[in-house]
Amino acid sequence: MQTPPRLPVLVHPDGVLAALVRNARLPVPLLRRLVHHGAARDEAARWRSDLTQQLAEEIDALGHGRATHALACNPDLPVGMKRRLVRDDDASVRSALAGRDAPLPRDLVEAFVTDRSARVRQAAAANRRSPSHLRARLATDPDPDVRGALAEHPDLPVDLVALLGLDEDPMVRVKVFLRRDTAESLREVIHAGLPAGSEKTRMDPFDADEEDVFCAIAMLGLRIRIVVWVWEDPLPYVDSPYPAFRRSAAAAGDALPRTAIARLFEDPDSEVRKTMAAAVSVLDPDTAERLERAHEENRKWPGSPADNAVFPPETMRRFATDPDPRMRALALRDPELPAEFVERLAQDDEARVRREAAAHPNLPAPAQLILLGDADLRTAEAAAGSPHLPGEAMEAILALAEL
Repeated sequence: MQTPPRLPVLVHPDGVLAALVRNARLPVPLLRRLVHHGAARDEAARWRSDLTQQLAEEIDALGHGRATHALACNPDLPVGMKRRLVRDDDASVRSALAGRDAPLPRDLVEAFVTDRSARVRQAAAANRRSPSHLRARLATDPDPDVRGALAEHPDLPVDLVALLGLDEDPMVRVKVFLRRDTAESLREVIHAGLPAGSEKTRMDPFDADEEDVFCAIAMLGLRIRIVVWVWEDPLPYVDSPYPAFRRSAAAAGDALPRTAIARLFEDPDSEVRKTMAAAVSVLDPDTAERLERAHEENRKWPGSPADNAVFPPETMRRFATDPDPRMRALALRDPELPAEFVERLAQDDEARVRREAAAHPNLPAPAQLILLGDADLRTAEAAAGSPHLPGEAMEAILALAEL
């Protein structure tokens, strides 16, 4: 009989169990046992694509509201379970169902459009599968968030686009600004109405009214948004008067002519220049390394210059001993990094390095088990969610949790 692996003390047992239940290699019998643990139950309800009707009903019958809401958020939930949840008294459960793009019977969609909760109506307005005649009812909805969700819907008649473009709420208007089918004259009017309120909010927030604040939020959204339809056809927007469109054009990277790339590298807007640098794929390793070392991380705009570069093996091994933890973590992107390097990086002082090592295919099993007990929650989760975690270790984790 095989001796079960010896696990370390789990500093974050709930996090480990929640990450384990998301592991695609978790066998169904272990999944059934895990749903009786709080954190793991909620993660299974939300993320597992293989939930059967019976198992979904078992989770719902446990009587935990968070788990029921998580089930409603699962796009792969069996249809029978969806019918059961549309009668739920909790508006957050109904709105989660209303917002899923997965098919729903027509009568249920109509119920969402006329729901007493604005939250549910907002989700229905944003759903691409909602029939157009039902969406039209929401154009004059009394709630700004409902109208805003409708303004982003890709399939609206011209009259509704024009109506929403003149909405009293700047957050609704800016969503119309970003539509492909918005008339240029209307787009100009919308954009012209935003900077004054935004500037007033920046200069003296205490003197700004509600609309000024919303104008500022709208302008911020334009700085961080990539407009997909511009990105798909970028060349006409390289010299757009709107930075949001130039930035979206820059995101197309190599699809642009070299002359356009050169212009966007010199754009007066720093966000446009940064996007262009991140979007080109042909970066020689020396340039990519230089940009990576100088890169300022941004949670709102993840990614880095190294995403677009292929470093030779000798460079990745040099990164593995670099004084900068960001470069050591980068070394672990190489799936061929030798086991001795990976094992050493799994013991790194910096959590971000250990986190990258936790799921590396060349990490020896004993070192991976140690990381299950890491003091850093995200590192422990990475180890539990690794596709390389042995099945015996999964069993041992459940036994330790008495599941």
